[in-house]
Amino acid sequence: MPSSADGCPCGSGQFLAQCCGRFHAGEPAPTPEALMRSRYSAFALGLTGYLLESWHASTRPAELAADSTTRWLRLEVLESGEEGDGGQVHFRATFREGRRFGVLEEASRFRREAGRWYYLEGRPTLTRLKPGRNEACPCGSGRKLKQCCGAG
Repeated sequence: MPSSADGCPCGSGQFLAQCCGRFHAGEPAPTPEALMRSRYSAFALGLTGYLLESWHASTRPAELAADSTTRWLRLEVLESGEEGDGGQVHFRATFREGRRFGVLEEASRFRREAGRWYYLEGRPTLTRLKPGRNEACPCGSGRKLKQCCGAG
């Protein structure tokens, strides 16, 4: 588990403590995008309690198992916005499971209640990636796969 002085998994370039860590500790996320970024970071860090707490009660599952086989590599926010107490975020998240890479793309909806944003639902699509060893690494580092995430 990273320390609060490590970079935030959401890719903001900030330290975890100044970014998503604040929301994991209980501070309300100010926008749907901030909540979505904190949920991505929670997936990356295995914080299933936070994921359930930030899920709207009308769509929240009874439980959520931690997934130690998925390594989240990169988050791209494609579009976000809010109107009144509703919000939406369209994002793309790149991950690795074993030696396989994939991209989860989702148009998510959020609802604000009593000053807090909650994840309501999303329409995910999953795409498997098959990068060659000499292609750019899917994590976004700019290095070749064989010199980055494929070096193991």
